[in-house]
Amino acid sequence: MAPEINGRDAAAVAKMGMHLPRRAYVTFLAGTGDYVKGAVGLAKGLRKVGSAYPLVVAVLPDVPEDHRRLLESQCFIVWEIEPIYPPENQTKFAMAYYVINYSKLRVWEADIQVCDNIDELFDLPDGYFYAVMDCFCERTWSHTTQYRVGYCQQCPERVAWSAAELGPQSSLYFNAGMFVFEPSIATANALLATLKVTDPAPFAEQGSKPWRYTGEEENMDRADIKELVRRWWDVYNDESLNYEKPTAGAGGGSMDAGEAERRPFLAAPSST
Repeated sequence: MAPEINGRDAAAVAKMGMHLPRRAYVTFLAGTGDYVKGAVGLAKGLRKVGSAYPLVVAVLPDVPEDHRRLLESQCFIVWEIEPIYPPENQTKFAMAYYVINYSKLRVWEADIQVCDNIDELFDLPDGYFYAVMDCFCERTWSHTTQYRVGYCQQCPERVAWSAAELGPQSSLYFNAGMFVFEPSIATANALLATLKVTDPAPFAEQGSKPWRYTGEEENMDRADIKELVRRWWDVYNDESLNYEKPTAGAGGGSMDAGEAERRPFLAAPSST
């Protein structure tokens, strides 16, 4: 069975988050690497487009203190999460205990940047999982049947999938770098249960991160890529987008109006 969060832990998590907004943008951070730059750039980008919702960063215990202080200085709600190791295969997953504190979350990787306000994504009808389908055309998928036959799930009319020759068509494959969903303990437990009975997939395509751009990477000679990198650095280096703590008496519930908070993780639920 998948690990379960007991009623005591769930109640404690809910109590910690009672005063927080019911919608939030969420990103993740692990280790001591340079992904913290991407998270800071993301915070500044959301501030530039006037987002009304807070930005939560779920960090693993190995994120160093100086990175956490930097995130807090940019008005992140820093929430430490604990990795879970399913006993059957010892594959490492991160379990985010803040899930029941929000009615809807917009989750994305820290290497994403926004160019316009996208708060309307939170107004999409409830009861659905919103995500972007991945593309099997990248060479990183060259080991798959989809790549070999030229099948594209984004344009399935190009090459028809022949079940007689290729077997049953696999479920839709989404890029985990960006999605919108309604979190719950039931959803978390269902995801863990599914992971334990699903064969692992190869890691999805990984492009060059804007802050690592050298111009030598594949496709990095394209004008549109250069423009995206330039825009990312413009946002990252814009000191006017740094978070300024409101003075005493300032109110409001937007991302810029609340002091960033640090949240501890709870003890991991038993998986036995």
